[in-house]
Amino acid sequence: MEVLALKRVVSLQLQQILEQEHVTKTELASRMKTSRASLDRMLDPSNPSLTVASLGKAAAALGRKVELRFVPA
Repeated sequence: MEVLALKRVVSLQLQQILEQEHVTKTELASRMKTSRASLDRMLDPSNPSLTVASLGKAAAALGRKVELRFVPA
């Protein structure tokens, strides 16, 4: 399913940023003003639930921005 593939990519990118910047999940959750459990769901590649708002909070907490775009099928 394409949605799960996209979620896997997003989860992998977030995990790579955390490793590169030496940010723990607990620290990121705190920066996002959310729970560690909520962040774990966001990072779980098999959980398709993900909102643009959550992505935006994670990006802002990491000093980044989210770029979404529609492309031809």
